[in-house]
Amino acid sequence: MNRPRIGRRKFLLFMSQRNSRETWEIVLGDLNRTNRSAGYRPADPIGLPPIFAWPMKPIRSVKWLLSEFLFPWGFIFVGLAVVSWNWLTPEIGESGGPALSLFVIIWLRNCALLSLVAGLLHWYLYSKSSQGAEFKFSPRWPSKTSSRFLWRNQVYDNAFWSIASGVTVWSTFEAITLWAWTRGIIPGASWSTNTGYLIAATVIFFFASSSHFYLTHRLLHWKPLYRSVHELHHRNVNTGPWTGISMHPVEHILFFSMFFVWWIVPMHPSVIILTGFFKGLGPAVSHSGFDRLLVSRRRIPAGDWFHDLHHRHFEVNYGNPEVPFDWLMKTCHDGSDEAQRSMAVRRRPHSSASGGAAS
Repeated sequence: MNRPRIGRRKFLLFMSQRNSRETWEIVLGDLNRTNRSAGYRPADPIGLPPIFAWPMKPIRSVKWLLSEFLFPWGFIFVGLAVVSWNWLTPEIGESGGPALSLFVIIWLRNCALLSLVAGLLHWYLYSKSSQGAEFKFSPRWPSKTSSRFLWRNQVYDNAFWSIASGVTVWSTFEAITLWAWTRGIIPGASWSTNTGYLIAATVIFFFASSSHFYLTHRLLHWKPLYRSVHELHHRNVNTGPWTGISMHPVEHILFFSMFFVWWIVPMHPSVIILTGFFKGLGPAVSHSGFDRLLVSRRRIPAGDWFHDLHHRHFEVNYGNPEVPFDWLMKTCHDGSDEAQRSMAVRRRPHSSASGGAAS
């Protein structure tokens, strides 16, 4: 068997920075590139974030929060939310019901931003193929001939459901919530008088949103709901940027129901808008199908390997890796060979039972 060769420079780099995760990726990059038919697989198994470590590691936790979890996309979405509230959201009248014009402007803004994020990612990674298959999880590319999708085209199908249903539900919930905040129907908070509370609430929001996703996602894997609703999203075993919120309208209602938390918890409109951006734009990045974006020799975090494994195997990784539910419920697949074997063992009794019944 011919072993892939690792150059002298990479070997010396490995020896000088032995404990660096980035070094492992550089060295093992040769191994990944020799097995393109299987797609890219990160070198390290997925682990719980340091905020759940015991004994506690406060410095490591803060570093992880700022430099890994929130950077760069969390900060980008926060910035977009601030800009949108101040300059891209219409004045909301204090009398009368939520105006149609409010919904239309918010829908156009959200549609434009989703088209910008998902469209640019698709153009860069798929149309232009700027980095080829480098860091691509799956060796397959979006289908243009499958009868599973509208117009037999996966990208067109995904874009249709994302915009026609996804942006519509997202914008409806956002417009109603902003209108209710302006009217004083729901509790509010101000950055000028509640600064500390809002900073803490914004950070907690990201984890609360991931917890909300886990709970609604598990519900969608209940067999009746899966077959009638969630299967539309799971047709995409090989995901792309437009796959993120390509869902059935019922799933969109559950997915964006996070907005209704702000009908109970006091919040500022900028965080209400952030809710839509994190839920609506974030999946375009996490479903991009690529672990990293290669831009001017920089490696920018992109796709979510944890969730990509869910699209492959369906019954693992129902949540996001920043919350511990899959570890607690024994449904975590960390991407390792051992996890793959464990999953196969769990499935074997079901296969045997099915075989016995059939015979």
